[in-house]
Amino acid sequence: MERDVRQLLAVRDLAQFQQFVRMCAARSGQLLNLAAMGADCGISAVTARQWLSVLEASYLVVLLQPYHRNFGKRLVKTPKLYFTDAGLAGWLLGVRDAASLLAHPARGPLFETWVVGELLKRAWNQGQPSPLYFWRDNVGHEVDVVFEAPGGLQAIEIKAGRTFAPDWPQAARQWAAFAGADALPPAIVYGGEGRFDREGCRVLGWRELAGA
Repeated sequence: MERDVRQLLAVRDLAQFQQFVRMCAARSGQLLNLAAMGADCGISAVTARQWLSVLEASYLVVLLQPYHRNFGKRLVKTPKLYFTDAGLAGWLLGVRDAASLLAHPARGPLFETWVVGELLKRAWNQGQPSPLYFWRDNVGHEVDVVFEAPGGLQAIEIKAGRTFAPDWPQAARQWAAFAGADALPPAIVYGGEGRFDREGCRVLGWRELAGA
């Protein structure tokens, strides 16, 4: 059975495949670049695509597509890679406890991974499709999550910081101006606690996300 699985995955070196999985964890929240991932693992982009497809089918990773419907051509069209389990991603990156997470350079991406994972699981548990997207233009303006909600487009910015920073609403304002009348009031999910409104945005602490 193990041999059949390896043949299906074209895995000749299990250690190499494990390295690929760890690399996916390290790139969670980043734009997908199969050529670079393959080169770093010593495999072809075709093999990287095959292995990634298996991880997708296993619900270990998910690709968020960019939202560009009716918005013209000046947008990034490459998907973003996310682990569906932020705890597993953290373990693969060497995070073993809360203290090491706070000092880890991947703390921000792991928090973003956790929020995206929670949004996906909420949709799956409700038996709904999970049409989460992100938005990013060709000069770097970006909103972490966009989805179609009753009444318009909902944007969510994700910030790992524990204290609200004055520049956090900037990306959400840019998105709202870009989307125009389709944009609902944006939300910001952050690493602190509490729920409040600030500069036209709903701000939710990570504990409040479940009840948002």
